[in-house]
Amino acid sequence: MPVTVGLGAASPDAKILSTVRAVGREVNLILFSRPGTADLFGDAVTVVEAEQPEVALIKALAAGRIDAAVRGTLPASSTLAALKGAAGVDHLERIALLETADGHLFLLAPVGVDEGWTVMEKVRFVERGRDIARSFGLADGVAVLSGGRLGDIGRHPTVDRTMADAELVARLTGAEHTEILIEEAARRYGMVVAPDGVSGNLIFRTLTFLGAGAGHGAPVVNIDRIFVDTSRASANYTNAIMLAKSMVESRKP
Repeated sequence: MPVTVGLGAASPDAKILSTVRAVGREVNLILFSRPGTADLFGDAVTVVEAEQPEVALIKALAAGRIDAAVRGTLPASSTLAALKGAAGVDHLERIALLETADGHLFLLAPVGVDEGWTVMEKVRFVERGRDIARSFGLADGVAVLSGGRLGDIGRHPTVDRTMADAELVARLTGAEHTEILIEEAARRYGMVVAPDGVSGNLIFRTLTFLGAGAGHGAPVVNIDRIFVDTSRASANYTNAIMLAKSMVESRKP
């Protein structure tokens, strides 16, 4: 049976319409939008209308009426609040799918400024990210970054701590400590773990907003349903939907 993915669609803008055309028969796509919009999306896609489409999307996901959900162009605050309520968690942990300017895809975590500050949090990101990378066909291996090269030990206690943490995470998970060399890690490994949420968020924003790269969505990894968060600045949501599809298929027996 085809995978059913729900996509948030605040309006029938060009990004949503191009996504509908791009995914074609790859998934059974259902749009969640506001009342009076269904006819504007055309006949090629199913549309669920609701006064609060973000709530309808999360309810459909929680009830199992869709296999996965992608936020699309729905507002972040209300959609993620509904997701936290339905999942019974007080925070969401995300792993971002990024693309370099020359087209290389890799996963990055943490990307929330309040995430990834302890060794065990980073260990969880490695374990969850490794499975996602494998399901999406990304390169093998996980790189753990730190705040400097090994030769920088002793220059500053904070840098020393990031290197000690990275070494421990690598030993506990079988990942590789690649020091501060993100330019190599992003091209060689399917998953990159930043030293903390602030540096991860800066990497994400620098690549996507200054460096001609792109973000293709961020699966939430601390809930039992498949939800891919996205930015309304994305060119379209095709890769986010295909990522959600691959995650669904990887969970099937």
